[in-house]
Amino acid sequence: MRPLGNTLITGGASGLGAAVAQAVAAEGGRPLVLDLAEPASGADYEQADLADRRSTEEAVERLARRAGGLHAVVNAAGIDACGPLGKVDADDWERVIQVNLIGTASVVRAALPHLEAVRGTVVDCASTLGVRAVPDATAYCASKAGVMGFTRALAAETAGRVGVTLLVPGGMDTAFFDDRPDAYRPGPDARLNPPEHVARAVVFALAQPPGCEVRELVVCPSEETSWP
Repeated sequence: MRPLGNTLITGGASGLGAAVAQAVAAEGGRPLVLDLAEPASGADYEQADLADRRSTEEAVERLARRAGGLHAVVNAAGIDACGPLGKVDADDWERVIQVNLIGTASVVRAALPHLEAVRGTVVDCASTLGVRAVPDATAYCASKAGVMGFTRALAAETAGRVGVTLLVPGGMDTAFFDDRPDAYRPGPDARLNPPEHVARAVVFALAQPPGCEVRELVVCPSEETSWP
């Protein structure tokens, strides 16, 4: 197993991203956080809105420069805009695509020269809702299905130069659901994974030796309703 090194994590101030940052640090790696909010952990951090490509690319480059390069990228940031397609504000709907899909691609594009220099690794976070669609989640489902297609194509394109893992998590117990109407929150009996459990799977993928890749990981609660 290889050391984790400098690992850039989007959305690393909360939820799965924060859990991954903590897990990377626990394994001796150096988490580098890209987020709108500053991480409480004190990890090296750059503020960036993933919907702003130029800002994102510049923030990735600043983090890489300060750390002396990148060994891995974990795209864990994600947002949602729930509701019927005709009732969700168009700007809110499009922002989900910009952050979840285009933001993921922007981060990878900016980080790629650094990763290719060390045969590093990318882990992109999709969702079980990228596979199984549900009502009132057209933006989220479309964005996560896009992440799946992007990541699979990236793996084919960079084979032998960069390791690529597609992470497909089910429901997690994070603040992701906090600002939603009750109709779009998990019910009181919902079985959700702690993000720390999913972070262990991410670290496992990152630690694989060069030339050995975990191409796709589905990590969900044993009673997950959106998988298979």
